[in-house]
Amino acid sequence: MKAYSNNKAKANLLSLAVAAVVAGQASVASADLGSDITEALKGGKAYGDFRLRYEMVDQDNALKDADALTLRSRLGYKTGEVQGFSGVIEFEDSRNVLGMDDYNNTQGKNTDYSVIADPETTEMDQGYIQYKNEMVTTKFGRQVLTLDNHRFVGHVGWRQDRQTFDAVTLNVTPMKDLSVQYAFLDQRNRILAEEADINSQDHLLNVGYKTPFGKLSAYAYLLENEDVEDDALDTYGLRFSGKTEVSSELKALYTLEYATQDKESAAGDNDADYMNLEAGAEFKGVTAKLGYEVLGSDDGAYGFTTPLATLHKFNGWADQFLGTPGQGLVDMSLTVSGKVAGVKLMAVYHEFEADEESNGVDDLGSELDLLVAKKFSDNYSGGIKYAAYSAGDDAAGKVDTDKAWLWMSAKF
Repeated sequence: MKAYSNNKAKANLLSLAVAAVVAGQASVASADLGSDITEALKGGKAYGDFRLRYEMVDQDNALKDADALTLRSRLGYKTGEVQGFSGVIEFEDSRNVLGMDDYNNTQGKNTDYSVIADPETTEMDQGYIQYKNEMVTTKFGRQVLTLDNHRFVGHVGWRQDRQTFDAVTLNVTPMKDLSVQYAFLDQRNRILAEEADINSQDHLLNVGYKTPFGKLSAYAYLLENEDVEDDALDTYGLRFSGKTEVSSELKALYTLEYATQDKESAAGDNDADYMNLEAGAEFKGVTAKLGYEVLGSDDGAYGFTTPLATLHKFNGWADQFLGTPGQGLVDMSLTVSGKVAGVKLMAVYHEFEADEESNGVDDLGSELDLLVAKKFSDNYSGGIKYAAYSAGDDAAGKVDTDKAWLWMSAKF
């Protein structure tokens, strides 16, 4: 069913947040309410998060190699609580450093260079009112929202301008181990600065139940892009993921997920399926995992898509499949990770192919991803990451791509 839309009555959710807190204050009114609010403001906490990152992109095409040195600064304040109510205000800024900006930032600058999706921007990252009690947590306003493993809804935290949503969210835990999450999204604040934000009428429902062997989730994500005529995307799915202790040193890991999707657009309607199978083991601090993920195709004309996801986390760090090709995508992967002397090490290998061969496109290439990261304290961390994508013999539009990152982070 198409997600519900009411263009004439569309509300600004940030204004709704203000109205909500006023109503909340009225409901808990007392002679000392003003004093309580003052104490909540005084008892709040300021925080900051900074990340300096160098990124390089080298592609086997006519585009120039890209280099970027950017600093992402995030400053915020979280109030104390007044009878269950609290608030957060947070700003985020991304800047080029030392003039190292030889890259296409997706905003019309240096278009003869490869893309690095970190434009300069300053914006409100979060601004919401929250009410919380033992059973219910609800937020009104701009906020970070993630569901399950970020495959369908995430914050894209790898980019310097992370994704947030203007939303009303409700999280209810009616009984132990059972959670019900609902969100209405009025605007998708994407990773490419405010010019790329999308007005929407999105409804997200996710029900989770924790068992002794893992978490079972059922979800319905009904998306509607109001900036494009007749653009609706409805996805329904089930997911089970967990781990089981085989012995004191060995744990078995497993994930099984299936979803179906209907796409409505002015060009016509399409449908596709999604499947994800993972199996692995943890042994003496080392994790090895095999993955088989299928983003299905509708006769080679449409590929299963997840527009709200943390896409960088999936299908290779070289970001060659941020948009699913019409032929769909089959991603077979092997991941090995662990720690040596407190240093996190990870290697991931991907083999890509089309779900349905179309127009001669079948072999979509392979990729090797490597990571070395270290947390120096609760406040400081850093790392190096590398991705090498090799295009397949008939991977239409794809070229060999190397990407590398070096970063340092600090927070307080």
